[in-house]
Amino acid sequence: MQLSVKGKQIDVGDALRSHVETLLKDITGKYFSESLDAQVTFSREAHLFRADITVHAGRGIMLQANANASEPYPAFDMAAQRIAGRLRRYKNKIKHHHQESLGKNEALIATSFVLQAEEHDREEQANDNPVVVAEMTTPIETLTVSQAVMRLDLGDLPALMFRNDAHGGLNMIYRRADGHIGWVDPTESVAKAKKA
Repeated sequence: MQLSVKGKQIDVGDALRSHVETLLKDITGKYFSESLDAQVTFSREAHLFRADITVHAGRGIMLQANANASEPYPAFDMAAQRIAGRLRRYKNKIKHHHQESLGKNEALIATSFVLQAEEHDREEQANDNPVVVAEMTTPIETLTVSQAVMRLDLGDLPALMFRNDAHGGLNMIYRRADGHIGWVDPTESVAKAKKA
């Protein structure tokens, strides 16, 4: 496992690094035999320590979790337990992920933009949250709805766009405010599937 343990304005000692490596190897070793890439970042937010864990577990499987606590060890332990819980929940799908993805078409590449407001609109938005200007390229993979929900949950993502394996149309799932998952399946996709 390639592991990177960093601290933002915090000194991460050898004992904490060793604890992180041991616990992550134990948790991920149950599900993944090949090497993984993991990054753990510790930071301080007011009086709490925050642990952010990102584990790249293979093609298309990204696990993310974070937790806050009064000390760095419990913060990491809570975030690691969240990852362990997600892995337990999806263990069969994750073990068979590679076989299912063989023979699938390559993912579409999409570019997303967040545009900055016009000059005259900025004064009105002075009290609003700042607009982030970003451009990134993201693969849009062909997945079943259950696979997309699994990836949304494992990655702790707010939303995920995917090509629906059932009909080939673009779909989106997102985490609703009440904690449930919403699914957007445009009517064009359904109409194309019925015509085919």
